Amino acid sequence: MRRRRIIQSELRRAIDSAATLLAEAGIGSARCDAEQLAAHLAGTDRGRLALLDTPGDEFFGRYRDAVAARARRVPLQHLIGTVSFGPVVLHVGPGVFIPRPETEAILAWAMAQRLPARPVIVDSCTGSGALAVALAQHRPAARVIGIDDSDAALDYARRNAVGTAVELVHADVTTPGLLPELNGRVDLFVANPPYVPDDPVSLCILEPEVTQYDPRHAVFGGPDGMALTADIVGLAGRWLRPGGLFAVEHDDSTSVPTFELVCRTGLFDDILAHNDLAGRPRFVTARRCGHYPRTAEKCRA
Repeated sequence: MRRRRIIQSELRRAIDSAATLLAEAGIGSARCDAEQLAAHLAGTDRGRLALLDTPGDEFFGRYRDAVAARARRVPLQHLIGTVSFGPVVLHVGPGVFIPRPETEAILAWAMAQRLPARPVIVDSCTGSGALAVALAQHRPAARVIGIDDSDAALDYARRNAVGTAVELVHADVTTPGLLPELNGRVDLFVANPPYVPDDPVSLCILEPEVTQYDPRHAVFGGPDGMALTADIVGLAGRWLRPGGLFAVEHDDSTSVPTFELVCRTGLFDDILAHNDLAGRPRFVTARRCGHYPRTAEKCRA
């Protein structure tokens, strides 16, 4: 018992020291990250650190190395190799965009929708497969298709999709006439495209974990952040069946232009702007009209 108390005291001191170092490096979740790194290296859950027996001869050296890397702003998710997203845990690492909590709002919306018993669901710009995998687990009878143009991202998506029926397609959403076999057959289309405006202001605001480690191709959506939005809205108009549902994520500065873009097509009604869990404008949803096309004014109404 005395031996265990000594080890626990040493572990607490190491975590306290790590939390201080990470806070000094500008990491807002310093204590949480310090504990998660310790739990990962010890092969246990964060909540069970207090019950930990001897963590192993090399534990403290490996822990110091991991904390030093995190202090250099290497993403926590790269160091532990996973990220929690809604009800699933995903493998992530260099070369793939790390799913953010903001996107869990679009997931919650999608999971709450009434769909046919065996719906067809498409996740465009799937990245690690976050939305596709979570929706496939939520609706095991669905046909779920994840689309991305990054080989590295699809490698992670394949790993994350093991045990699900997710189909992964290597494709560029800007390709004219993409996947015509889906025309009028999709029940739910979700998209989390690269949407951060590629400008000096955004670069100053973004954290080093994003600018230095997330794939630039998966983050920035052109000067206004909407380089892919029109293509995705066009795909939604073509692929969705009448009454099919659509959701697209956007930067918190582009809610109005995204809403207006969806409306101007004349192909959707029930167009709504939604906030994320932090209360910031984050995604737009719509329902595919049953005819081609409506006027923008009718669709807006």
